[in-house]
Amino acid sequence: MKNNKLTPGEWFERIVLALLFIVAGGAVIIILKPWGPLFFVTRFGDQLGRTIDYLSRAGAGILFLLLAFLLKRSKRLERYWQLAYAMFILVVALTLSLLSGRYLLVTLQLKDTVPSGWAIPKAVETILIVLAVVLFTRVSGGSLGSIYIQKGKWKLGLIIGITTFLLAAAGSIPMANLLFNGKDLSVARVVPWIPWILITVLANGTLEEVLFRGLFLRKLQPFFGSFLSNFLIGFVFTILHQGSSYTSDQYFFLAVTFPLALAWGYIMQKTDSVWASILFHAGMDIPIFLGIFSNL
Repeated sequence: MKNNKLTPGEWFERIVLALLFIVAGGAVIIILKPWGPLFFVTRFGDQLGRTIDYLSRAGAGILFLLLAFLLKRSKRLERYWQLAYAMFILVVALTLSLLSGRYLLVTLQLKDTVPSGWAIPKAVETILIVLAVVLFTRVSGGSLGSIYIQKGKWKLGLIIGITTFLLAAAGSIPMANLLFNGKDLSVARVVPWIPWILITVLANGTLEEVLFRGLFLRKLQPFFGSFLSNFLIGFVFTILHQGSSYTSDQYFFLAVTFPLALAWGYIMQKTDSVWASILFHAGMDIPIFLGIFSNL
């Protein structure tokens, strides 16, 4: 931004861009999300709904990729192409998540009634999505640093990440009981779950930090600066958790999620890497999965 002094036209451009990011990002994730009932299946039935879902994924991917190509060829609009390309990567990632989940559940005969049935698909899903984000970023000429996958201030990151992870873990059982419908939770009951809990939360923290903040944070900063870019992503991230079935207090959960999302983005910016945010995020996911596992 030019000395933080924008013309009315530039302000209008930023507002439109912010709204487009919120609407496009929100629509892609809500409609094409891999978890829960499929958006189209619930409206058109199983067979037709799944067909429309796959066509929508292909159409959205092609649309964002074509838009990125056209923007990159335009001298006036070239600076926006990476945002459209990131939306294309998001569509690919969500589709890989859907397909990997279905494949694993059927092929490996995994059941979501035991912790391993949650941990293994989540780990595979995360590997596929992170590989897709890295591959398509590199194909476009971007560096791993552009998605915060780098050492950065690794000592500071480790201190922040490990400290917040351990603090969150220490309070995870009371938090699971308070917010996430924990049932008959005790240290003795949780101990056998520890390997599956660690796999699940570390995978989920990695997936969400790379897919949300890693993918979009640097791309928004030239238009909005550090704070507003983080705010926009945090806002979308929080709204997309509305309606989560695993919490007993939706409004309190959202009220906590938003400042956490801001903290994860701020830490990523300050450490210049994704690792501290992954550990912090993973720690805060422990009570969620304790609550889920306790009700299996």
